[in-house]
Amino acid sequence: MSIAQFESISLTVLITALVCYMGYIVWDLAKRSEAGKIGTIALFGALGLGVMGFIIKTVLIEVINV
Repeated sequence: MSIAQFESISLTVLITALVCYMGYIVWDLAKRSEAGKIGTIALFGALGLGVMGFIIKTVLIEVINV
């Protein structure tokens, strides 16, 4: 396994773990602040938009081969 392959796999695994951890943080924040259904949806919507932006950026880089 080359260094580039290791870095690629590590990046994928660690970004996934970070997103899962941020999801837990948002869920805990919504629970502790008693945000309700709409507030929880808004919190997860904002997190989801950030994650979707990262995924779209990654897909576009792979498709365009920049």
